[in-house]
Amino acid sequence: QVTLVESGGGLVQAGGSLMLSCAVSVRSFRDYTMGWFRQTPGKEREFVASVSRSGDNTYYADSVKGRFTVSRDNAENTVYLQMNSLIPEDTAVYYCATSKSSYLRATYITETQYWYWGQGTQVTVSS
Repeated sequence: QVTLVESGGGLVQAGGSLMLSCAVSVRSFRDYTMGWFRQTPGKEREFVASVSRSGDNTYYADSVKGRFTVSRDNAENTVYLQMNSLIPEDTAVYYCATSKSSYLRATYITETQYWYWGQGTQVTVSS
C-alpha cells in the first residue's frame, strides 16, 4: 500500500513563494521516481516537475522552469516543490505521484504514466 499526502498549499500574492511537501508512506521510497502535477477546473492534470530516485536529476515543464525547484529527502520519505515568483496562472490543485518508471524519463509527463497519487493541495495566487 502506498499513500501520499501533500501539504503546504495556501493563498499567496503574485511574486511570492510557497513550498509544497509530499509525504510518502511506502517501504522503499528511494525506489520511486516522483512527479508533481497540477490541475485547474475543467482541465486535465498538467505535468509540473519530476525528480529521479536519488534526487540528482530533475525535469520541469517550460511554464515553471527557473521558478520552481523539485527535491526529495529519501531519509524522510518526502518530496518537495519550492515555488518562487508565483503568478496567478500557477493557481491550481497540486498533486504528487509515483512514476511507473524506476528511471527518470523526460517523456513521463502524463498522468497515465504515474501510479499512486495524493489528494492534492490548493495553491491560489492573487494578482
